Amino acid sequence: MTPITMVEGRRIALSNLDKILYPGSGYTKGEVLHYYATVAGSLLAHVRNRPVSFLRYPDGPDGQLFFTKNPPPGTPDWVRTARVPRSEDESAEQVIVDDLPTLMWAANLVVEFHTPQWTADRPAVADRIVFDLDPGPPATVVECCAAALWLRERLAADGLRSYAKTSGSKGLHLAVPLEPTPSEQVSAYAKTLAQEAERELPDLVVHRMAKALRPGKVFVDHSQNAAAKTTAAPYTLRARQLPTVSAPVSWEEVGACRTASDLVFLADDIPPRLARDGDLLAPLLDPGLAGRLP
Repeated sequence: MTPITMVEGRRIALSNLDKILYPGSGYTKGEVLHYYATVAGSLLAHVRNRPVSFLRYPDGPDGQLFFTKNPPPGTPDWVRTARVPRSEDESAEQVIVDDLPTLMWAANLVVEFHTPQWTADRPAVADRIVFDLDPGPPATVVECCAAALWLRERLAADGLRSYAKTSGSKGLHLAVPLEPTPSEQVSAYAKTLAQEAERELPDLVVHRMAKALRPGKVFVDHSQNAAAKTTAAPYTLRARQLPTVSAPVSWEEVGACRTASDLVFLADDIPPRLARDGDLLAPLLDPGLAGRLP
């Protein structure tokens, strides 16, 4: 029988709690649900009022992975959705994860959480800039950190504060709180900075995705600022062999990174980090710290 739990007055069916989802460590679905319940306050703050796209991996990273923007079949009627018109479907809707019951219902589907840089009430008007720093082997997150430190200084020269988190995979994400600005303008600015980084750091950075350009360098992916694109949310688990997390990190940690393992954080690492440091990305949520594009 599928266990039923009550979360803030909502009935949620939880299934296959003993199923191993992360073969590298034996981490189970029950542990995934416990992780999300534990970090819910911080994760919800960053996804609230943003249409969520799900990367589902119900049988773990070695099984089928599929990306979905539409509400999954069987979505409860109490789960909030918002219209997010797309070129192929003007009436399309997506889930909004803005409370604990919705988070736990979604986590039971075994998902990564991905969000755009805008909120549901202001589509295509970004309130943050994102740079996805992706290393081309043999480069690692160590080289990403060097690129991130350059971008931090460059953004600061334009009066913009930046904050870092791991991607939960190989790279690093930079996020910048921004006064609401049309996504098209944000995309153009981000591309300009990525091109400038390549000119200033030609042995380290590329701004184009072409694989032939990327070995040993860091691809500064500016494209995720486009209105239609999404980025892995802070604190989401990723579909990897181990339960890695897209984890906020301090600039001190970025500057001190010497090996790729320095910035790998697993689910069990996150609650102690939150207890010690709080949410290192909390400044993204403070309108008083939002910058303006030059």
